[in-house]
Amino acid sequence: MIGNRAHASRPGQVTTPLAAEAEGYLLLRSHHDKARREAEQLCARMPWLTTVQAEALTHHYLNQRVELTRHMLQDTVRRADQLRQEYESCYGELRRALLRRHAAFASTVLTCATGLAAAAEVLAR
Repeated sequence: MIGNRAHASRPGQVTTPLAAEAEGYLLLRSHHDKARREAEQLCARMPWLTTVQAEALTHHYLNQRVELTRHMLQDTVRRADQLRQEYESCYGELRRALLRRHAAFASTVLTCATGLAAAAEVLAR
């Protein structure tokens, strides 16, 4: 479930959850139709099959392909989550390092400014 918020699937494009669900359905339908055509082509290369056997083979082939696709998509989603977590972890580390560097730089600039102000005051006397 995506949630009730819109998200960008491509730069400059905002997709609502309903649109994402519709896109997923259309992709699934396209995959199913392609698998059916492949099963029919397979059955066509076996002219000795009866109609019932060809239908059973088509049904079995479709079930296998759907299950294979489901597993592949689940693996892809798991890997995407892992990559997202790794990215967020690296981003957090880089962000903290940058913050430390900026703090150190600001402290150095402040120290130098204080030193220069003190030196200017001493020279002005």
